[in-house]
Amino acid sequence: MIQQRYISASGKAGVIHRAVPAPFTSALIVFVLISWSVSAAPAGEKQDRVNAVAQIRSVLRAQQDAWNRGDIDAFMNGYARSRSTIFVSEDTVRRGWETVRARYRKKYSDRAKMGLLTFSDLEITTLSSDAAVALGRWKLKRAQDQPHGRFTLIFRRLPEGWRIVHDHTSVAK
Repeated sequence: MIQQRYISASGKAGVIHRAVPAPFTSALIVFVLISWSVSAAPAGEKQDRVNAVAQIRSVLRAQQDAWNRGDIDAFMNGYARSRSTIFVSEDTVRRGWETVRARYRKKYSDRAKMGLLTFSDLEITTLSSDAAVALGRWKLKRAQDQPHGRFTLIFRRLPEGWRIVHDHTSVAK
């Protein structure tokens, strides 16, 4: 019930009792339950998310380090070794870990072409206990140019750890 106080034109005070509209009540209940469930998330779940983000950052750091050593095979350890791994760039979809590795080996066949890789502006969002999305920037520093762009990566937690299952990378113009 909602109480509304009033004073009539004759100066008499009164109270009007009104029922709370059902949609308002339902919305309020849903809001309270959602707020409670979010704030009451077990500490373990929050810690799992923090750990997942840290592990994914570690995978990306290892990839960056491997690239900067000129080690494409170690760089590829960040990807799921699966036929279902997807890499999208240059208006082309490549499927399979071996296909992605072959593309990297061909396009970056020597240290000069590889340059030095930097990942930045990373935003990692966990979607569930075994899935996450990473958004970021990449930049290559080479003698002749400095190509750069953005990427979106979908990670899955696999028995061997967090791995990229879908990579969509673009080059800035």
